[in-house]
Amino acid sequence: MPVADLEARRAAAHALLARHLEGPVAAAAWVQHVEHDPTIPRWYVRYGCEGRDAATIYFDLHQRSLHYEVYFLPAPSPATELDCLRFLLTCNHRLYGARFSIGPDGDYYLTGRIALEHLDETELDRVIGVLYDATERWFPPLVRTAYPRAAGAD
Repeated sequence: MPVADLEARRAAAHALLARHLEGPVAAAAWVQHVEHDPTIPRWYVRYGCEGRDAATIYFDLHQRSLHYEVYFLPAPSPATELDCLRFLLTCNHRLYGARFSIGPDGDYYLTGRIALEHLDETELDRVIGVLYDATERWFPPLVRTAYPRAAGAD
């Protein structure tokens, strides 16, 4: 694909993200804050949830794709690491469009990406919904698995 076409697709994706994230997504009751950092370029969507005070989705726009991630949990102790990894792999089996991963820092993330030619408002809402649902559903049991004493599950 010619560079001009790639840049046009990226510009259209940027406009869609700005319009949708800063419009209807920011207006949603469960969203606490939406912010754009043009120097990266990255959007931050911070939302409240039952299992934790808040979580933030990081949307990074690249030349051909949109990458997204949620910082999920610090690396657990070696004593619970195997149980956590088993739990996350089981969760991965049920996820669509996202996956749990271990970041370069050793912490746990929920990540994914979508090709820009497939990005539209419906797909963006689906991505946000998957990340929100995974946080609501799997953060509390993962915390109990990773930190049983702190969670009161001796």
